[in-house]
Amino acid sequence: MDSETNNSRLPRRTVLQWFAAAAAAGEASALQGFAQSAAPATTGYGTDPNMAKIYNPGDVWPLTFSKAEKNAAVALADVILPADDLGPAASTVRVPDYLDEWISAPYPKQQKDREAVLPGLKWIDEESNSRFQKSFADLSLTEQQTICDDLCREKQPDPEWRKAAAFFHSFSTICIGAYFGTPEGWKAIGYVGNTPSGIFTGPPQEVLDELGLEQTVKD
Repeated sequence: MDSETNNSRLPRRTVLQWFAAAAAAGEASALQGFAQSAAPATTGYGTDPNMAKIYNPGDVWPLTFSKAEKNAAVALADVILPADDLGPAASTVRVPDYLDEWISAPYPKQQKDREAVLPGLKWIDEESNSRFQKSFADLSLTEQQTICDDLCREKQPDPEWRKAAAFFHSFSTICIGAYFGTPEGWKAIGYVGNTPSGIFTGPPQEVLDELGLEQTVKD
């Protein structure tokens, strides 16, 4: 993302909508085994935000990502959800900003995911430096994909790689939930939302045939 995107405001209304979308998607459980990071200073659920107000990032709870973590998160999210003919890259619709908000929130589920994401981002930079002598964000796309492909292997013989693969799964699931909670994500999957229709012709005939039902809706 460019500096203008990084510095622009992210409406709290949008953050809460993304949270709901990701919760509905059922994000993966947190990674077990990596060293845990300190939980956010803020605890508890607190009061409802003022939905008529636009908040600056960090106004409601302190955000988590360091610069290095943010760079790694942006790069990894864009490998998982790159720009293509169906839609923009994850960073274009600010999925990493959502991820920062998510793991910084003082709620049990988000704090648990924080324990997976932060050590995982540290690990992926360490692995990148070990293999290519560069951080993950500075690798070529081919190099980044090489590491991600290894994380996607079904059977991980090395316990450290099993932990890393669990992080990758958790990270991917949160990002996917965020991405497909945006208008751009809806468009990519053909979701039109609560759109009024002037007519209703009933279920498609192939659905009725599959269920052995008869069309009862008349024009």
